[in-house]
Amino acid sequence: MKKILLFLMLAAPLFAGAQSLFEQADSAYTADDFATAAQLYTTIAETDGTSAPLLYNLGNCYYRMGRNGMAVLMYERALRLDPSMTEARENLAFVNSRLTDRPGERGTFLGNILDSTAGRFSSDFWAWTAMVFFLVTIAGIIVYIFSSSIPLRKTGFFGGIASVIICGIAVFFSFRCAASATDTEQAVILAPSTILSTAPRVPADRSLEAMLLHEGTRLEILDSVRNPTDTIAPLWLDVQVDNTHRAWINARDVERI
Repeated sequence: MKKILLFLMLAAPLFAGAQSLFEQADSAYTADDFATAAQLYTTIAETDGTSAPLLYNLGNCYYRMGRNGMAVLMYERALRLDPSMTEARENLAFVNSRLTDRPGERGTFLGNILDSTAGRFSSDFWAWTAMVFFLVTIAGIIVYIFSSSIPLRKTGFFGGIASVIICGIAVFFSFRCAASATDTEQAVILAPSTILSTAPRVPADRSLEAMLLHEGTRLEILDSVRNPTDTIAPLWLDVQVDNTHRAWINARDVERI
């Protein structure tokens, strides 16, 4: 018992310190000192680990500081931890509407609908939904086999069929949501602006320039090439901007979500 009390006495200042950092960060944000607030939130993340609310707060700080790229990155990371966080989703949509670049369509129409639906909730939510309807399916089978009532048997039969379909859909969305949350090939441009190249090196002239993009634009990384002879940009990423634009970008200008 004495050991437990001693541990609590030693741990209490640590918890108080963490709470104090949160209070300091919130106070700095309220006072419009967004740089200090972002620094404190980052310190908390490094010492105590990240969370969706913490990343959301960081996104708000970076937006207030005019760093839209970092704001997009933080909101995206917050939604990966908690896809149901409405505030982060709304703020992300707002910041995206103020970005300079307007990439074209990404992916397929059906794939985008499936990703949007799966991303509304966490993979755990979809997994639990699948489990519930699996149990409903088992209950329907039991009612169909053992009930002597025709209406109940029909209910068990058709209810079981509907439940197993919903269960399969939930399992599909659970795996799709998990795959999206762990996808390391999505990235955001953090540099104020960057010129993409048609080859994995700094463009020597205008003919090798693919396009100009600005911070906050989201990209999909397809491949990477290291160019040891290039001292300015030794690592280049082959990225997909949208369904019709693909080019090479300096790895220093982007960060993976």
